Amino acid sequence: MHIALQPMQEKDLDALCTLVVNEEIKKTYMLPDFENRQAAEGMARRLMALSLEETHFVRGIYADGALAGFLNDVEVDNGRIEIGYVVHPDHWNKGVATAAVKQAIGALFEKGFHTVRAAHFEENSASGRVMQKAGMHRIVYEDDFEYRGSWHHCIFYEITK
Repeated sequence: MHIALQPMQEKDLDALCTLVVNEEIKKTYMLPDFENRQAAEGMARRLMALSLEETHFVRGIYADGALAGFLNDVEVDNGRIEIGYVVHPDHWNKGVATAAVKQAIGALFEKGFHTVRAAHFEENSASGRVMQKAGMHRIVYEDDFEYRGSWHHCIFYEITK
């Protein structure tokens, strides 16, 4: 399977909307509940627009040419960037997320970042394995976030150039 990171296009709108409303994804990736298709489409269009901007790192994750997920910057601070990523459940356990995170790390180092960080809810150990396979190491920093009426303990990983 060929995995590529690239800006998202209008033809990806339906697939991107499917990602941002997916109930399995929303369990572990902080997304709002959308009132209707138009609201979900608004977020999808915003992600597509950001994927074309140089000031942000937002990319579609493509598996054999089809949109399978997306990766985005969460926070940028003095040479360190935190990323988040989403992969459709149909592509889980196939190496798609690991390949995408590895590619993102390489691209971000090329852009001049010295540290790439990511986090996952403690109960989402699969995401921690993705980060480890991509070369990231667990760090001492942890945090708690409220999401969907529950508190989630977050584990952080980083890799430094």
